[in-house]
Amino acid sequence: MQDLTLTLIQDSIYWQEPEANREHFEVLISQAPASDLILLPEMFSTGFSLESFQLAETMTGESIHWMTRMARESGAVIAGSLILEDAGHYFNRLIWMRPDGSFAFYDKRHLFRMAEEHRHYKPGDARLVVTLNGWRICPLVCYDLRFPVWSRNNSSFDLLLYVANWPEKRRMHWQRLLPSRAIENLCYVAGLNRVGEDGNNIAYSGDSVVISPQGEELLNAGSEAGLFTVQLNHAELMSYREAFPAHLDADQFSL
Repeated sequence: MQDLTLTLIQDSIYWQEPEANREHFEVLISQAPASDLILLPEMFSTGFSLESFQLAETMTGESIHWMTRMARESGAVIAGSLILEDAGHYFNRLIWMRPDGSFAFYDKRHLFRMAEEHRHYKPGDARLVVTLNGWRICPLVCYDLRFPVWSRNNSSFDLLLYVANWPEKRRMHWQRLLPSRAIENLCYVAGLNRVGEDGNNIAYSGDSVVISPQGEELLNAGSEAGLFTVQLNHAELMSYREAFPAHLDADQFSL
């Protein structure tokens, strides 16, 4: 199985300006090295906003068309979340857009109660596992990181992704939880966060990372805006699982 090239775009987000953000991220995507997967932050088109009614797009809206074009032009899967309305409900929805125009989506399960996200969006009820070049990948969103049961690998994925708007004041939690998810699930973990300050004067420190199954940092973006690319080795993952098969002793349960 081939290695996987992953590019994380850690940058600021124009507050509640979808068109400006699409233009901004389009320039960055065009500068990315050849990649299999390019990650955008949570709510990349608006920043983390509760104005769901005013800002929601549809599944046939401008941002979906833009993601379709970006995936086609870059030759990479483009993934990130945005505010979407579907069947009368509002979702913080991650879109997994493939170069051929097909896509999958995941609705954020755990809505951030402390900001009353749960009063403005409908939670998802199912995880998503997608395949890319033979890799099995589970994409999740921000606050999902705090819930190990939802992140639990039942031998169904090789890479766990989190796209986020994770505030700087809780950066230590982000830095501790991501390696934990990698170690306990015997998988690679990538966490992409934004930088800058949003319209609510909340600061974000970035700290995007890619972690090996043993908890080692393969990439740490620090607090700088930019493109960060890493290659993941599938043979090393399988070798480690064979040498340390802790997953065979995991407790079985269903949600």
